[in-house]
Amino acid sequence: MSNLKPLIGIHHVTAITSSAEKIYDFYTHILSMRLVKKNVNQDDLTSYHLYFADDRGRPGTDMTFFDFKGIHQHRVGTNDISKTSFRVPSHAALEYWVKRFDHYSITHSPIKRIFGRHYMTFEDFDNQHYALFSDEHVPGVASGEPWHKGPVPDEYAITGLGPVFLTVDQFEYTDIVLTRILNMRHVHQDGALHLYEMGKGGNGASLIIKVDETSDFAQQGYGGVHHVAFRVEDKNHLEQWESKLDQLNLPHSGFVERFYFGSVYVRLIPNILFEFATDGPGFIDDQEDYEILGETLTLPPHLRQYEASINENLHHFDTVRSNKVFIKETFDEH
Repeated sequence: MSNLKPLIGIHHVTAITSSAEKIYDFYTHILSMRLVKKNVNQDDLTSYHLYFADDRGRPGTDMTFFDFKGIHQHRVGTNDISKTSFRVPSHAALEYWVKRFDHYSITHSPIKRIFGRHYMTFEDFDNQHYALFSDEHVPGVASGEPWHKGPVPDEYAITGLGPVFLTVDQFEYTDIVLTRILNMRHVHQDGALHLYEMGKGGNGASLIIKVDETSDFAQQGYGGVHHVAFRVEDKNHLEQWESKLDQLNLPHSGFVERFYFGSVYVRLIPNILFEFATDGPGFIDDQEDYEILGETLTLPPHLRQYEASINENLHHFDTVRSNKVFIKETFDEH
């Protein structure tokens, strides 16, 4: 399909947490990302699906979490989505986050460089691995906007998703998957790491590949990533990608209606789940307007008939923020 439009960039990353309430607190009060949907896992109605994003829940800004009951901790290994990253506007923003993480005793690295980009790594309470990338001097796909009512000043705040890290045991095979099937570009190598880009490129449209031929396969659990989704424009664009998978005889889920977006799921690399997801309709819907996004449990239409039983199986916690004021924290030295 020579006329197939490329993937736009990273749509969302979905990970697993040991505590919906604790991840809400971490993302709201530490990372200053907005909870834009407090939902249920559409395939497991006993688990939350929490969506954290930019101020309006734009595609490419969205980190989501399941809290599967009784799941063990993620085991690090190869063939894994090994790290999620976020975008901040500048190198000065990274300096701010060093002070912020120190203040809140968050484990983090110093500021480093890779592929000419400034970044730092950090972890949450589940030892989930993250990075922050500066967008300064990095052109490419546009990012979102800060959560304006959050505790981080807008000029330093997270605005979207950055490069997603994969660890794989077969580089040549992975390169074929990324370049020949997903039409990405291999643009740089930095030691053992390889940078791939899609669409307009930049931090919001990048994968970073690390090769590990000796470790056991990673095992899914809390503190690890469940899947990564790539952006497509709309259902027509999604159907074009679905047709390409069919032409290559690659098994996939077929179209899945998620209400907030449409999806197709596929495993092209062992142990790693990819998703194609449409940019719309989005999270501002018939149940919530902009002002109260994520403040109450909302359900897509096909699940609303089960609302009473779903509520019985979830641990309830307060996510109302429209009646709260978050003080902008600057950590200025005196």
